[in-house]
Amino acid sequence: MKTTDIERVTVTLSHELVRDIDRLEKNRSRFVAEAVRNELERRRRVELRRSLENPHEETVALAELGFDEWSRGLPQEDASGLVDTAAGKAIRWVPGEGWAEGGE
Repeated sequence: MKTTDIERVTVTLSHELVRDIDRLEKNRSRFVAEAVRNELERRRRVELRRSLENPHEETVALAELGFDEWSRGLPQEDASGLVDTAAGKAIRWVPGEGWAEGGE
């Protein structure tokens, strides 16, 4: 990471929290940066899970349409070699439950 990629921020933490960090890590900035990265990743997973459990209406319509039908609607130059339909697993959307393995 270049120094131009770093931004200085001020964060206020309790004395006890700083003491606990110092017991585990000499570099506070590295510790806080790692904790922030972990929390951001956790929140992204929560958002993804929420999105999968409550998909947008257009996503449900696309799932019901089926991948084969959707890919047939692509212009030929876009579709060729885009996806290996023989790879992967068949999945389907089950209302109220989410994605499940297997075709219709």
